[in-house]
Amino acid sequence: MTDIKELLLSRIRDVADYPEPGVMFKDITPLLADPAAFTALTDALAEIAERSGATKVIGLEARGFILGAPVAVRAGLGFIPVRKAGKLPGATLAQAYDLEYGSAEIEVHAEDLTAEDRVLVVDDVLATGGTAEASVQLIRRAGAHVAGLAVLMELGFLSGRARLEPVLNGAPLEALLIV
Repeated sequence: MTDIKELLLSRIRDVADYPEPGVMFKDITPLLADPAAFTALTDALAEIAERSGATKVIGLEARGFILGAPVAVRAGLGFIPVRKAGKLPGATLAQAYDLEYGSAEIEVHAEDLTAEDRVLVVDDVLATGGTAEASVQLIRRAGAHVAGLAVLMELGFLSGRARLEPVLNGAPLEALLIV
């Protein structure tokens, strides 16, 4: 696992003062552009999906789509996008959540999840945990079970894990990298 961590870290670019002064943005686009690194990432997340017993993968808009879809394909599972409000046609379930300044809302198609589903949530970064927490609430409201949460990178200093662990009720939270 050390080799994959080194590979992934070597392909993540730090961008100072983005999107605002004082923020060190972790840019994953160089990782996505490197087929060996992207394949290693997909394989590692697919292994988590298989280990968790997931039947479906949810990807959180937008980078969670980029990571979650190939993970679902590699693991032989269905993929479900969780979108910002108003982006999905048809009947949806919505979940509002608080941001640092204001609030936001995410949605999933109501018919895409059933009581038989075990769902792994996949995203690129775990920061404060607000979007991930809202997705867990959506999964449960749809009647499905949460198999876990898997992310490329956890920003440990933002305490998202502390916020999510009680909500996950024992389902695993796995981060390939903690920075």
